[in-house]
Amino acid sequence: MPSGCRTLILALLLAALALHAPARAADAAFTQFIASLWPQAQAAGVSRETFERETRGLEPDYKLPDLALPGRPATGASAQAEFVQVPANYVKEATIARLAAEGQRLMQKHRAALDQIESRFGVPATMVLALWGRETDYGRYTSPHDTLRVVATQAYVGRRKEQYRDEFILALKILGDGAVTRKDFRSSWAGATGLTQFLPSEYYKHGVDLDGDGRVDIWHSVPDALASAAKQLADKGWQPGVRWAYEVRAPANADCTLGVPEVQKSIGEWLRAGFAPVQRLSAADQTQTASLLQPEGSYGPSFLTTKNYFVIKQYNFSDLYVLFVGHLSDRMVNPQRFATPWTASTQLRTKSVEAMQKHLARTGLYTDKIDGKAGMLTRAALGAYQKSAGLKVDCWPSEAVLQSMGAAR
Repeated sequence: MPSGCRTLILALLLAALALHAPARAADAAFTQFIASLWPQAQAAGVSRETFERETRGLEPDYKLPDLALPGRPATGASAQAEFVQVPANYVKEATIARLAAEGQRLMQKHRAALDQIESRFGVPATMVLALWGRETDYGRYTSPHDTLRVVATQAYVGRRKEQYRDEFILALKILGDGAVTRKDFRSSWAGATGLTQFLPSEYYKHGVDLDGDGRVDIWHSVPDALASAAKQLADKGWQPGVRWAYEVRAPANADCTLGVPEVQKSIGEWLRAGFAPVQRLSAADQTQTASLLQPEGSYGPSFLTTKNYFVIKQYNFSDLYVLFVGHLSDRMVNPQRFATPWTASTQLRTKSVEAMQKHLARTGLYTDKIDGKAGMLTRAALGAYQKSAGLKVDCWPSEAVLQSMGAAR
């Protein structure tokens, strides 16, 4: 081989080695970090054999979202559909109808287990089926990641290291207890695993062995997974016999800035203020305390949300997620769609919503997280800004409002 070619090949090899050297050094630090967690794992009841077997060759996954890597900008949480899609695209009628029909079939198939779940935890069968349908399409969806690798990476360089250190230890405990094989221990990018998507800590807090085989199997046992989901809702305050929300038609003069959890009235008071119920309400229904929810601001459907709405929200913090699950649950027993259709509104990009939140925070109208998600508090603060700026008050983040904020700087 000519000397010039050898020189070129050598130069390319050296460049490749230089390129990968930082990664190798980082991985060595990762290995040391994992080894340092042995005392905590031992205290949690993880055997040395399990620890060595499951961490041998374990490598971080730096492609995951929500990381804070040295020398790189924080990646931020993944752009979950719940936070970047408009309601019409997220709560799609075709999807709801398909899942509702499948849920009706599964309700019959798992009737005995669901009856036990309703009796024991007070959570309707349709609600736990809806959670299962939304989380994994009734088990058809397989999570793409190795759970142990996810929680190890998040514990090492995630933005919530302390939380994920505990999740990593408990993931090892799950494997050591023989609850699931490593091959079947798959999760989302955030470490949620099983048919109804539990973090390892949730598995130990809320797991139920409903099928009586001596172990809690949320990966393969439908009764266990659904009972565990019901127990999680019950443990977080689910009230038996109470709906998740009531759809209402808002009066023309409705103040969308009232759509925050802190503003609570009895449903009867909301009705006397001009909100018209879509379905017949009993006298008992009207005594319940509720908050106003308008996911599209003054556009689209309006809801009076009960305490159970916020219990579901602890399962997933997105309003659209709760709407999807709640509506899917309803549709398994009633074919009625939302009475008010969603509009064709567009959603601003995350960075634009972040800019809006920062402006609202500077003016003292917003005190919650700057996260680029147009949730309840952001929409209400936006409505307050619209009032102060003499704009149309619709509590919806639009390009026009963002431009107004830019001009006001």
